[in-house]
Amino acid sequence: MKRNNLDTRMLVLLLPAFGTLAADEKSADTEPMETMVISASSQKLSEFDTPAALSVVYGDELRDASAGINLSENTSGIPGLLIRNRHNYAQDLQISIRGYGARARYGVRGIRMYLDGIPATMPDGQSQTSNIDISSIDSMTVLRGPFSALYGNSSGGVINIETETGAQPNRVEMSSYYGSYGTWRYGVKATGSIGSGYEPGDVNYTVSGTRFATHGFRDHSSADKNIANAKLNVIIDDKSSATLILNTVDLDAYDPGTLNRSDWKNNPSQARDAVYTYNTRKNINQTQVGLRYERELTDNDQLSVTGYAGERKMNQYQAIPYSTQESNPLHAGGVVDLTREYQGIDTRWTHSNDTFSVPFTVTSGFDYENMKEHRRGYENYVENGGDYTTGVKGDLRRKERNLMWNLDPYVQTSWQLTQALRLDVGLRYSSVYFDSNDQYVTADNGDDSGSTSYHEWLPAASLQYDIRPDWNVYTSIGRGFETPTITELSYSNAGLGGLNLALQPSTNTTLEVGTKKAVDGGLLTFALFQTDTDDEIIVDDSANGRTTYTNAGKTRRRGVEAAYQQRFMDDWQLMLAWSYIEAKFRDNQCDDSGCNNLSDNYLPGVASQVGYASLGYQPQVGWYGKADVQFIGRTYVNDDNSEHLSSYAVSSLSSGYKYELDQWLFNAFVRVDNLFDRNYSGNVSVNDTYGRYYEPAPGRNYGVGLTASYSFD
Repeated sequence: MKRNNLDTRMLVLLLPAFGTLAADEKSADTEPMETMVISASSQKLSEFDTPAALSVVYGDELRDASAGINLSENTSGIPGLLIRNRHNYAQDLQISIRGYGARARYGVRGIRMYLDGIPATMPDGQSQTSNIDISSIDSMTVLRGPFSALYGNSSGGVINIETETGAQPNRVEMSSYYGSYGTWRYGVKATGSIGSGYEPGDVNYTVSGTRFATHGFRDHSSADKNIANAKLNVIIDDKSSATLILNTVDLDAYDPGTLNRSDWKNNPSQARDAVYTYNTRKNINQTQVGLRYERELTDNDQLSVTGYAGERKMNQYQAIPYSTQESNPLHAGGVVDLTREYQGIDTRWTHSNDTFSVPFTVTSGFDYENMKEHRRGYENYVENGGDYTTGVKGDLRRKERNLMWNLDPYVQTSWQLTQALRLDVGLRYSSVYFDSNDQYVTADNGDDSGSTSYHEWLPAASLQYDIRPDWNVYTSIGRGFETPTITELSYSNAGLGGLNLALQPSTNTTLEVGTKKAVDGGLLTFALFQTDTDDEIIVDDSANGRTTYTNAGKTRRRGVEAAYQQRFMDDWQLMLAWSYIEAKFRDNQCDDSGCNNLSDNYLPGVASQVGYASLGYQPQVGWYGKADVQFIGRTYVNDDNSEHLSSYAVSSLSSGYKYELDQWLFNAFVRVDNLFDRNYSGNVSVNDTYGRYYEPAPGRNYGVGLTASYSFD
């Protein structure tokens, strides 16, 4: 993390940001309070003073001697966050915060994600990381704990990514990376401003593009991806500005699937026969645009409005046997064809007042999002006279139009009760609606149209006390909820057709206490938490590429998070992080068919411990290097805890050289991952019916990179 600046620009909604009082020993005056908001605020907010588990990674740290391809690179120092690289680009990364999201078979769920104030999470709670260009990231902020409830439909936490805002001097950068398994990445980026960047009429810009391709560590796992990103900030006058954000991604990836334990141990790079038979693969194409307007109405009032719209198309070929589809007229087929059109607006008003005896800040607004999905299912084969051609699009088996939208008003107040004591209270009322219109109705497949809605009050509160200007303690509590995604609603249990409208949202209450101590050139943080959840959404069955879901009874997560970062001797940096979590079922969920007998079992997919340590020599120019190690504790792979992934540790080494020549800056590096050639599974796929739980990671692998940038006078 950064050495002397723990401030960060974080675009988060309705979380208190606590001024600089406790961080500045020289100031005894109460400074104006700020409010964290998701609407692309450019305010600098303090990681130290926020009464929540909050971590920040800056763009140059994410890109430090790394491939610059996945968010799993250089984020292991954030306690409570675990990003598992599936090494399967057809299914995205597996991201969990405090165990939420660990059950996701594909994509990201249970976590809210934002890119430049635009949700990377759809209204149903499903997120994706495929459109994030690491080369243009300015900062990545990770929020854990009770205040994530104030983001609406999320439980585990919030990841907010802000790309660079251009400034003088104008700069052009070219980067490249080459690694094992035919992996390469090329990127170009231009940043700067037209004018000084601060006067009316000036334009600040950042434009980037990246192309990535790999043969893949595993068989049938090659992929290629193109990303383009643009951010244009226009200074309208001395009180207002507008920011235009454009983003597009195109991804083609083959899907190697999962393996059982014996196949993984015998040959981790293999893919099972059905993967080839049905040529499993996925294509994603997404384009979105956003516009943010910010205006200072008075010295004490600010207005921000963010609007966005986008379209996401996906085609996926699954390894579902044709016999399964032929024998069940209700089956939706082995090819998924989706088009999603989404848009939304977030409007907020912030008022600060320090004329009363108790200074306060109030923020209010509303957030509206909607998504229209056109979902079609096709057979993944063509039959002609008893001969089957597989891995191709066949007859239509499903056609529907799904709508999901939410409208959430919110309000938050922040009160500086004394110079050392601060109270924050927030409330959001979240309403999520789902409507499906079945357009595939036959004699054997009835009309499965349906609708449902979810409503929940989401309160949160925190209290922080500054023991000393460099040491504080806090406590916070919040209630959150998590709705089923459209994909989780799309398939009924027990092989029946239609929607799974019996699936209910989960609700949770989180209590957290913590402390933060600023040290010379670093920060020490410690947090204890407990989250009790009702009706947690879990995997019911996963077979032949199709996953269905159900509600469990009560679950509990409780754990400890600690982190320490220290800059010393000018150019040396030490980073330590550790998380422990006990995530268990608390009761047996029963219905007419009986009870699931899960009480006191561990939640599958959740690693019991995650530890990280790194030591690096990081001067501004010249030779640099870093060594790190990550430890992942035991992870159960199914609800009955009959099988687990054992603990393991992996290490990496990197070294490079930075050289300045006039306006040029060159950076060349080499890195080695999985230094000791450990055979481990990078991710687990929970509750697979056939025991194929494991997604193997590569052995020892290598990479080299080169970046060249030129700054114009």
